[in-house]
Amino acid sequence: MDKLTLNSYAKLNLYLSVLGMRRDGYHNILTIFERISLADKIVLKNRADNKINLICEKKGLPLDHCENLAYKSAKLLQQSFKLNKGVDIEIIKNIPIGSGMAGGSSNAAYTLIGLNKLWNLKLKQTQLTSLAAKIGSDVPFFIYDSSFAIGKGRGERIKPLKSLKRLKLWHIIAVPDLKVSTPRIYKKWEHFKDMNMLTTPNYDVKILISSLKKRDFSALNKAIFNGLEPVTMTLYPLVRRIKNKFLSLGARSALMSGSGPAVFGILSSKKEAVSLAAQFKKEKSCWRFFFCYTL
Repeated sequence: MDKLTLNSYAKLNLYLSVLGMRRDGYHNILTIFERISLADKIVLKNRADNKINLICEKKGLPLDHCENLAYKSAKLLQQSFKLNKGVDIEIIKNIPIGSGMAGGSSNAAYTLIGLNKLWNLKLKQTQLTSLAAKIGSDVPFFIYDSSFAIGKGRGERIKPLKSLKRLKLWHIIAVPDLKVSTPRIYKKWEHFKDMNMLTTPNYDVKILISSLKKRDFSALNKAIFNGLEPVTMTLYPLVRRIKNKFLSLGARSALMSGSGPAVFGILSSKKEAVSLAAQFKKEKSCWRFFFCYTL
C-alpha cells in the first residue's frame, strides 16, 4: 500500500466543565465529546525519502512543522520507532480552522491511524492513544471508534459511551469569522473564576447521558453545558447573538463547542434540521453553516 485516504471527523462538546488549573499549566476538564459527520480528508502517500511533506491549499492552516499537529503525529511515529520512512500529508479542509471543533486534533489522530496502516506498524489502540496524548488534549478521542465519550484530565483520558452508540443527533452549526484564542479564553476563565462570574451546570454528566439515552430533548436542553461559553461570549458578543438566533428560530438546544466560536443547534430529526437550515438561509448572514449528524 502506497497511498491511503481517510475522513478526519470533527467533534462537538455537549458538556464542558473546567475544573481548575493543573501544575503543567493546562486545565482539568470534564467533557462529553460527540463525533460528527463534518470532516476533512487526509491523503497519505509514501515517499522514497524520509521527509514529511505537508500539502494544503486552505489559507490559515499552519504548515509550520512546529505548529501543525498532523506533522507532529508523523514525526512522533518516526522518532518513537526509529523509522526511515517519509510521507506526503495532504489535508483537504472542510472543518473551519480554530472553530472549537478540533479539526487540527482530528487531523493528528487520523494521521496516526492512517500511518499505522500505511507503514504497517501494527500498533494497538492503547499505543496509538498514548502517542495521541503527547500531541494534544483532544487527539485521543478520535483514536476511539466511538460516537460519544467522556473526556477527563486535559481531555485526553477517554471513556467511550457504548450505551449511546445507536444515538443519532442532528445539528446545524454556525461558525462566524472570528479568531478565538483558546489560551486567551482559559486565561480569562481564571479571571472570571476569581471574580465569581462563572456559571455552574444545572445538572451533572450522568443526567445528560440519561437524557440522551431517552432522547428527552426537554431534559437535554437543561443538561448541556459549556463553562467557557460566558467567557467567549463576553469577549465576542457575536457568539451570544448566534446562540440566541438558534433558539429564536426553534432549535431545541444550542451551545458553543469548545472555546468557540462555533455554535451548534440540536434537533430531533433530519426534517427538523432541514427546516431550521432553510430559516437560517433566509437570514443572509455572513456566518458559515454546516448541516451534520452524529457519526
